Amino acid sequence: MNMDSPLSAAVALIGALVLLRFQAWRAVLCLRPQSVRVEVDTPADVTAIPPELEDTWGELKKLGFTLLGAHTERAPLTSAHWFLDAVHPTHPVVASLCVSPDEQDHLVFLTQSERGFVITANYRRLSFEVPGAYLAGGLDGATPERLLKAHLRRVPEIGAPKVLKTIEERVVAAREWYSRSGKPELRQQHAVGLLWTLGAVGMVGAALFRLVA
Repeated sequence: MNMDSPLSAAVALIGALVLLRFQAWRAVLCLRPQSVRVEVDTPADVTAIPPELEDTWGELKKLGFTLLGAHTERAPLTSAHWFLDAVHPTHPVVASLCVSPDEQDHLVFLTQSERGFVITANYRRLSFEVPGAYLAGGLDGATPERLLKAHLRRVPEIGAPKVLKTIEERVVAAREWYSRSGKPELRQQHAVGLLWTLGAVGMVGAALFRLVA
């Protein structure tokens, strides 16, 4: 944009600030995935099922899942996301359920081992694999039953799984994912946000220089 006039510089500054508002959190997540704060929200006995998740939760109960509780995840510069968590009684699988920004039920199955994680989602998610250590992907629109079958087929690839029995253990697993196995995936996913942020910072600097010059 031509910065010759103060008006153009002001417009560029506003545009850059708006861009930072929507992209800066992605830059932070790209650089420091472990900065996401994961906390226990409520234990099972006081966790209420939101009406918009009742149908999917009902399907999970039919598959044998029992409620662990709820947890929150908050990336820097964003609001917290709330997750309903459940565990299967015979398979080493934790289910996490939330409402996405487009108001769809997002379901993720997670299994952890000493080597890493298997993660399978019911929404479009780019596949990311480290053979024998980390397997992540999505089946867009899959039912909980179909998703669980697909997930269980991949669990043996990461070795002996851990059994997560409490909401606290679920939170620890999430923190480990952000600080270890999930880092490469998050950095790949948010690299574009980092580039946009760097560009916006440059625009802010150029616009401010023109306004005060």
